[in-house]
Amino acid sequence: MARSPKQEARALTADERDLVAKSRPPALRSLTDGALATLLKRTRERRNRARTVAERQRRELRGKARARGAAPSRADEGSRLKLSVLMTAVQRLDAETERRRRAKAKTSLVASARKALALKQKAGRAAAPSTRRGADTGPRGKARITVQDHVPRSTRGRVRKQVARAQAKRDARPR
Repeated sequence: MARSPKQEARALTADERDLVAKSRPPALRSLTDGALATLLKRTRERRNRARTVAERQRRELRGKARARGAAPSRADEGSRLKLSVLMTAVQRLDAETERRRRAKAKTSLVASARKALALKQKAGRAAAPSTRRGADTGPRGKARITVQDHVPRSTRGRVRKQVARAQAKRDARPR
């Protein structure tokens, strides 16, 4: 459901209006990474507080909890509206943070690829023939790995025979 700016302004405090205004596109792109992280943290705190208040008011309306204020709450539309406005602001801030993270990762990847290419070109073709294997060099041998056996052969045979006897007993049972 679309909300008018007038409805949003009525539901939010002055500080919250400032936070929501900074989470919108023109102001959002001009924020530094540190300012964006701070804004996201503050907006999340406000959203969590609004969520708690809205839940409490809903419980009061249903009669599940006693009234916390001077008078019991009669409606919770205002707190629900505040919660939804702050939730959309947090979503916008999260999306911007993720967009910046992806852009930073991409530039880092491109920089490391360029660096690797430069190193490869610097090494030149001199190293290439020595690393290639041809018919004249023969196959590569693998070193044998000796595994120390901790179980004596006599024990292995005895256990194998014991298992075979047990299986034969099970197979001979009537069904």
